[in-house]
Amino acid sequence: MKLIDKSNFISTICVVFTCLVLGKIAIEALFAGVFGNDQENLLLMFLFSALGTFVLSQHYRLERFPLMAVMAGQYVLLVAAVMLVTWISGFFVELHEDAYRDMFRSFTIPYVIAAAVYYISLYFEIKKANRLLQEVRGTEDAK
Repeated sequence: MKLIDKSNFISTICVVFTCLVLGKIAIEALFAGVFGNDQENLLLMFLFSALGTFVLSQHYRLERFPLMAVMAGQYVLLVAAVMLVTWISGFFVELHEDAYRDMFRSFTIPYVIAAAVYYISLYFEIKKANRLLQEVRGTEDAK
């Protein structure tokens, strides 16, 4: 039995890479006393990736609402979180005058792409499930 196959190869690489990067950041911070902008940026990217993935994964709880409203609400919630983190970080470091605009762009572009891929994949999964359901119903009607 293969644990890693062609269906989970890319996701396995992503998990291993993420664990290695987070481990490297932790080791550098704990043992070398190094925690700079690069480490902070990587941790923020991980945080926003995890938050975005979590929010997208919760769409099924909102199925009673129109899809466009759910998508817009998810985006607004996540952008608000990004702006809040940016605002809070302003108390600890000096922010560039374009920090909010840059964070908005840095989050929005990858999020829109990822959300589009997610919802298109979801659409095809639902379409496949409906087709299978129709096949099952068709065989039951024939009996």
